[in-house]
Amino acid sequence: MTEDEARTALTQRLTELERLDALSEEGRAPVTLQQDSVGRLSRMDAMQQQAMAQAEERRRHAERSRITAALARLDEGEWGYCGNCGEEIASGRLRNDPSVVQCLECAAGRG
Repeated sequence: MTEDEARTALTQRLTELERLDALSEEGRAPVTLQQDSVGRLSRMDAMQQQAMAQAEERRRHAERSRITAALARLDEGEWGYCGNCGEEIASGRLRNDPSVVQCLECAAGRG
């Protein structure tokens, strides 16, 4: 994967994450207590849905942070090299996830 391909893939994923955030905003909203119109099980289900939407938002935030860091590495000319040992990261690994920061050896704890 070239640096240009990586930048394009990372930027597209950031755009997709922003779109998903906008779509799930309603699901993360506080659950209102309406005892007269919503039963206890319905409220519990709504609270569970809210918790799942919030967890998904946290995952998207973490991914956004990894992508932003990868874009910074691209700008600095450090993309594609392991942040731990400095060796090149395998192209297949980068093609699978251009935001990775470690080679396979270091990621597996062997480096």
